[in-house]
Amino acid sequence: MKKHIYTLAAAVTTACAFSACEDMDTEPNGGWVTEQQKSEVYANDPSKQQAAVDGAFMKFNTLMPNEASLGSAHNDFGYPSIMLFTDAEGEDMVSVDNGYNWFSHQVRFSDRTISSSIQQMVWQDFYSYVNGANGIIASIDKESDEPKALFNLAQGYALRAFIYFQMAQMYQFNYVGNEDKPCVPILTDQNADDYAINGGVRATVKEVYDLIYSDIDKAIELLSKTKAVRGGKYLVDLATAYGIRARVNLVTRNWAAAAADATAAIDQGTAKPASIDDVSTPSFSDINESNWMWGIDISETDDVVNSGIVNWPSHMGSFSFGYSNYSGGFQISQKLFNSIADTDVRKGWWLNQDGAAIHMQGDVAVDHITDEYQKGILDYFECNIGEYYDPLTQVKFAPYKNEVGTSTNANDIPLMRIEEMYLIKAEGELMSGGNGLATLNSFVSTYRDPNYNYTGSDVHEEIWRQRRIELWGEGMSWFDIMRLNTGIDRRNTGFAANYTFKFDANDPILLWQIPETEVEANKALSTADYNTLAPTPNPVKQTGEELVSDEKINI
Repeated sequence: MKKHIYTLAAAVTTACAFSACEDMDTEPNGGWVTEQQKSEVYANDPSKQQAAVDGAFMKFNTLMPNEASLGSAHNDFGYPSIMLFTDAEGEDMVSVDNGYNWFSHQVRFSDRTISSSIQQMVWQDFYSYVNGANGIIASIDKESDEPKALFNLAQGYALRAFIYFQMAQMYQFNYVGNEDKPCVPILTDQNADDYAINGGVRATVKEVYDLIYSDIDKAIELLSKTKAVRGGKYLVDLATAYGIRARVNLVTRNWAAAAADATAAIDQGTAKPASIDDVSTPSFSDINESNWMWGIDISETDDVVNSGIVNWPSHMGSFSFGYSNYSGGFQISQKLFNSIADTDVRKGWWLNQDGAAIHMQGDVAVDHITDEYQKGILDYFECNIGEYYDPLTQVKFAPYKNEVGTSTNANDIPLMRIEEMYLIKAEGELMSGGNGLATLNSFVSTYRDPNYNYTGSDVHEEIWRQRRIELWGEGMSWFDIMRLNTGIDRRNTGFAANYTFKFDANDPILLWQIPETEVEANKALSTADYNTLAPTPNPVKQTGEELVSDEKINI
């Protein structure tokens, strides 16, 4: 590896001294209603109203938003941090526990304490986003017929629905059968003043989902009325709103509705699935890619980019400069990789055991790493990519502007792609008595593997497998684990023996914790509101691969 790659090694090493290897001192979070206080200022000013909308979504991409309460942390960069936290805790995204891996707590499952800085970070992030959504909703006249106001109001409702939906799946088990269990406090534009004084109790799962449905239904209604065009894919359009509701319907097992919403998302938008050629080389880095429905739009001037290494590409990107150069990056589960057909283009999204990224087109081996990439790798790493990273390391995500070794980590980050909608449609159709298998076979054979034709009996399991492959590394895997009640089994996946865990679907360690700082600051909560505390787990023994089958959906 070239010497210039080490120029930031001292800084990275110093940063690791303050990393998630040790929890930091915390203090209660405050100022949750600051967005509310701003509402009167921009209520009748369209430019300020638009700035509030943009600001609420830009919070997704923030450099160390929790620095005031947690100090400097290089895993603190907004919603992409949450995507990595959740993916790293599953079984499909493997990484090594070392001093450069800021997601080692998730590898070890040592972050489930009430004093964990990560638990506090995620909680504060979520409610910061809720605050932004509440500020939008509070500032706009609900009786307005002005198209832009209707569009902006829809943004507030869609954002709030999305955030509470993510929280509901992390702080309590799956919807069905747990409707009356405690979930998270509900903070809205309507109760913000009382909440600031008296706090808020943990609402039930059903109460949270009632709000989610109410909000996303309003967003869809408003977006259906207005002809306003979104200023970019960082905002929610009608197709994206249908996509959010399709996800919610999967969790609540409203299967036919999920299929209908996914179909509407496909029909209402302009996104088209990426072709086999499109994803035959590293991609998934630009919000303008035709298959993206919604994403985090990052600019070169953003603080997270100017930080150099405190951003999503630094940790995830195999081709750009950052923590991945030192941590070893992220690998796919051996079991999942081995399940991918050689003729599937996605086989090349990860290095094989020979260090090559290959898929077959007919009798021809196609290298995911083009000659241009190979030259960049030789220039930057002074070796071939397979000689530097371990087998099964991802090469799915391209570096910014396809420049290998770039230190400008300005990749956009996908939040929703149209391919997911085809998989939701297949699942919804299957589970509601329709021909989901036909939808699945058509999608995969058209866009990923011309030889694909599933004829097995476990179609639901096969759809989940396709989701695990297609959406790998995009912050989705944890939520499927929770909604499908599969549990986690890291045996024969590639995790180190010390972190080879097996959890049943109802294991309390799967639930995230309300942080101690929140319980102390929220008058309506007590220590009884913590989720069941689970000790740091013990590993299980690896066994012969032939003895380890994939987890089964349990619904």
